[in-house]
Amino acid sequence: MLVITLNIKSKFSVFKSLRLRIFVVLILFGIVPVSLYCIISSKLFFSNAISQRVSELQTHAGIISNLVVNSNFFANDDLTELNTELSQVADVYKGRILIIDKRLKIVKDTYALENGKTIISKEIIETFNGVNNIYINDEGQYVEITVPITDSTTKETVGVIFMSFSTENIFQLYEIRVRENIVFVIIFLILLICLALVFVNRIGRPFKNLSASIKHIALGDVDTDFAYNGYSELEGIAESYTVMVDELQQTELSRQEFVSNVSHELKTPITSMKVLAESLTMQDDVPVELYKEFMVDICDEIERVNKIINDLLTVVKTDKNVSTAIITSVNINEFIEKILKTLRPIAAKRNIELVYESFRPITAEVDEVKLGMAINNLIENAIKYNVDDGWVRVSLNADHKYFYIKVADSGVGIPEELQEKIFERFFRVDKARSRETGGTGLGLAITRNAILLHRGAIKVYSKQGEGSLFTVRIPLNFQT
Repeated sequence: MLVITLNIKSKFSVFKSLRLRIFVVLILFGIVPVSLYCIISSKLFFSNAISQRVSELQTHAGIISNLVVNSNFFANDDLTELNTELSQVADVYKGRILIIDKRLKIVKDTYALENGKTIISKEIIETFNGVNNIYINDEGQYVEITVPITDSTTKETVGVIFMSFSTENIFQLYEIRVRENIVFVIIFLILLICLALVFVNRIGRPFKNLSASIKHIALGDVDTDFAYNGYSELEGIAESYTVMVDELQQTELSRQEFVSNVSHELKTPITSMKVLAESLTMQDDVPVELYKEFMVDICDEIERVNKIINDLLTVVKTDKNVSTAIITSVNINEFIEKILKTLRPIAAKRNIELVYESFRPITAEVDEVKLGMAINNLIENAIKYNVDDGWVRVSLNADHKYFYIKVADSGVGIPEELQEKIFERFFRVDKARSRETGGTGLGLAITRNAILLHRGAIKVYSKQGEGSLFTVRIPLNFQT
């Protein structure tokens, strides 16, 4: 059953093709109007031809009627002029003309078959009452017309002209016109199919190239290029694709750099522990004091590895993953005071003044743990990378939409050319000092991720040797 279902789906999947749909639309929008035009034009041709024939016959009937009245034909039917007119009209239009008097007697029959006979017909009687009758028979391919003969003086209907003519030649012309239109439609359809195939293939080519490029990317080749100059819509896709590839390339470079940095950061303490351990195992009768010293160093390196791993896990948890956020309503004033309370002892060791300034009570929807790590890192860095007897100032303010935290210090500052890189993972302005302070190079990356998680923003203003200022802006209401 599953196999049958898959086969059915595979057969119908062709109808999902954009190229097929465009092809069908082009054919329909091309052939349908042309076919309708040919059909309508043929019908109009036939209708106009019949109308023209009827109009011509009515004109001749009027002429004959005038001749009959003026020549007193019913008293003397041997009139050359009238007979000539009747013969010419009958021959030209390949038909039959009857002249009937008011006694319903056939006075003249161009076929000379019914002369002197009486004709009783609904159309003839209606014509004597002043009604002109026209009857068109498509199947028999003939037309019948009855026209009254009216005395110009008394206005009395003195007779009726009955005309019956073949329309076979009109039908022949109509059939020729239909055949010509059919041939034209077939030729037009063939040309339209050829043009549609060329057009569809031309449209589908860049999509094929794009699909092939995406497949290369899926296989890991992020250097695949896709350029297109043509339709503006496809140029937009090409530009979006280029942006996507650039992002993927950047992501791949970041990933490689991240792996390299992690490897380097972990390799250093592991190598150190290996050297210390080998020094102990290669010596006999190692003094207890040296043994303890080496073990303390090994424990320090283990703690350093543990800190790097914990910071890496924190980076992953705060990496813009909204689903991991635990949002609660938090009093931001008390929230910052708690962070400062834990950091004051560290600042006191170097006689660094820690000042907190709050302008108004603020309550916001935040993840207290993640945002706490971010603000803690900023203030702790301001203390670590400060000068002895320096100062750190923390301020809190808000408007109707955001709250703002500023952390300023009198520390060593950050070179201007490095300020854009400080939020990158494992980046250190001063590697030697970072190792002395126990930094892993992940603190500001964690800070930025936590702030971005809250749909906030962070900026740095710094001058080397004069200190730094970090500004944080976070919405009062959490935005998913």
